Amino acid sequence: MSIVHVMAVLTTKPGKRDEALAAFNENVPNVHAEDGCIEYGATIDTEGVGSFQTPFGPDTFVVVEKWQSLAHLKTHSKAPHMAAYAEKVKDLMAGRVIHVLSPA
Repeated sequence: MSIVHVMAVLTTKPGKRDEALAAFNENVPNVHAEDGCIEYGATIDTEGVGSFQTPFGPDTFVVVEKWQSLAHLKTHSKAPHMAAYAEKVKDLMAGRVIHVLSPA
């Protein structure tokens, strides 16, 4: 199986992004230690880009992930530290959209 890319668009309740990002960043070392993790990190809108950018906004962050295979990603989704993270931020979140992509 080929590498799998993930773009997870996470939207917090108004004003809660920094708190959610702090919890996310606490969990990053756990994810980086997982078998098959190539890349995993949060991103936010870049300021000063200009009119060609479509910003996500101040309450959204995007997690950019790369996994060695779909099997590795599925294992990640069931990891105990991911369940603990989800529980920690559940009251901060307004929504999430996850895109799982393959190289073209």
